[in-house]
Amino acid sequence: MTERPSWAPPGIDINVPSVSRVYDYFLGGSHNFEVDREAARKAIEAMPGIPRLGQANRAMMRRAVRYAVGRGITQFLDIGSGIPTFGNVHEVVHALNPEANVVYVDNDPVAVEHSKAVLDGNKHAAIAAADLRDPRGVLDHPEVRRLLDLDRPVALLLVAVLHFLSEEEDDAYGVVATLRDALAPGSVLVVTHGTQQTELNEDQDEAVKVYRRTRTPLILRSPDEVERFFTGFELLEPGVVTLPYWRPDAPPGDDIDPAVLAGLAGVGLKA
Repeated sequence: MTERPSWAPPGIDINVPSVSRVYDYFLGGSHNFEVDREAARKAIEAMPGIPRLGQANRAMMRRAVRYAVGRGITQFLDIGSGIPTFGNVHEVVHALNPEANVVYVDNDPVAVEHSKAVLDGNKHAAIAAADLRDPRGVLDHPEVRRLLDLDRPVALLLVAVLHFLSEEEDDAYGVVATLRDALAPGSVLVVTHGTQQTELNEDQDEAVKVYRRTRTPLILRSPDEVERFFTGFELLEPGVVTLPYWRPDAPPGDDIDPAVLAGLAGVGLKA
């Protein structure tokens, strides 16, 4: 039996890995259990570039957030936000507009409790304990209703989360459509998503097997399948591309780790 850390919320099973805590480990965080670290180590053994993939994912998220702020958007809804680490959404937003409102959403109790601690005293940011699979529950959550006015544009961030939703059991495309229909014109949708990288077929297959041992198996989608999530949005240039190529701050070099190209990114605008 794994010893329960003092910061672990009561009632959660610390013997089953969680994708948000595994991701926290990839990003260098400390709010994870040994079962999460073991799963992460196995994924890294199969695909050594996974931590760099996580870093590239966060870097793209920050670029997209800056884009949304530049459009004048002052409301941000980050669903599947995970455990806050340095350079998270509210930090990027508030560096540019301290009055903008940010609501994080996650269904992992550790992510929720740690987010509460990080956001304590911040009147412009909050965490909602809710599940993307229940989009109406997200939209109707008291914290979402308190800080966000859905009659005005919102930046909706679905960053590295849709690849944990299947079409058959979770109605992945229907979930995004429900969220889309609740957004005002001028809203922005930010999506990042895992995809098959031909140079890493065997390595990725092994990494996917690790995620099958969590409660949220990983589903890789093609660029066309990811583009379907933008139905009802104007897909902005450069379209759905691999992470380093979505509006980079500097041209990507020639020595990109193939693992970083196993993530897709796109941003859409609701007319």
